[in-house]
Amino acid sequence: MLDFLDISKPFDRLDNPVTLEIERAIIRWVHAEARLLDAERYQEWLDGFIDPEIHYWMPDMETRRRDDPRGTFKYGESAYFDDNWRELEIRVKRYNEPSAWADNPATRHVHLISNIEVNATDDPALFAVCSAFTNVRNRNEADQDIIHGRREDVLRAVDGGYRLLRRRVLIVQNVLLSKNLNTFF
Repeated sequence: MLDFLDISKPFDRLDNPVTLEIERAIIRWVHAEARLLDAERYQEWLDGFIDPEIHYWMPDMETRRRDDPRGTFKYGESAYFDDNWRELEIRVKRYNEPSAWADNPATRHVHLISNIEVNATDDPALFAVCSAFTNVRNRNEADQDIIHGRREDVLRAVDGGYRLLRRRVLIVQNVLLSKNLNTFF
């Protein structure tokens, strides 16, 4: 049995597809989330899409040999994000502060989400969702960042909808050349 809530463990076995109705509802959820993030409607995202027990983790990727047993990342080591609800709430509030110079003028975002796979878990209220993304951010005249990666999410069915309970963001870049990471994935 896989522990889908353990952020340190990858989704290495996903062979339990859901019904087409559930799959379609979750794909719509993923696209609606991307639209909110593109529009910087972060408070609405936090309040309507994020579970209070969220674990949001984006490890720092290291280049290692294929035969290195440590792999490219390990939970508890360097991470860009390792957030719970309170930390996400602080980040969201920061966007609205006049002193948030990295967000004024506003950053323009595009979240392209693809390769969405939805699987059932041993808990009928939890769903394992894998996707690939491209996050394009543009600010001012010349600042543009393009970040590619994969997401491993656990969604919880709540009141006829879904909430993000766990997100692991695995980027393909070894070194981020961005001036900041004022974005969510």
